[in-house]
Amino acid sequence: MLALTNNAALVIQSLTNSPELPGSAGLRITAQPEDQQSLSLAVAAEPTAGDAVVEEQGARVFLEESASSMLDEMVLDAEVDAQGSVQFFLGSQAGQAGGQPGGAAPSQNSQGPDGPTA
Repeated sequence: MLALTNNAALVIQSLTNSPELPGSAGLRITAQPEDQQSLSLAVAAEPTAGDAVVEEQGARVFLEESASSMLDEMVLDAEVDAQGSVQFFLGSQAGQAGGQPGGAAPSQNSQGPDGPTA
């Protein structure tokens, strides 16, 4: 199952802890239908039927079925740059001692001013 670093959990919490969103909100990750190797991220009020739910350190991630199988044994990490943009990274759980960043390969997913984008 997907694991989260401390940074990823904090970023997801900041994206989903909004007065407009219910307490059940989380980050939803889906596989792109046209390219099963590409992922899309979006803030969602709740999981969709069939989603796997990862809850770590107060952050919730909803994994669409195809994305869940792609991300098994992976670690999600995140960085925020000086302009406030978020970059998400994926790495192998085997290569990440204690869920800390190290050897994580950048994903194509980031957050712009309007939320996470692919």
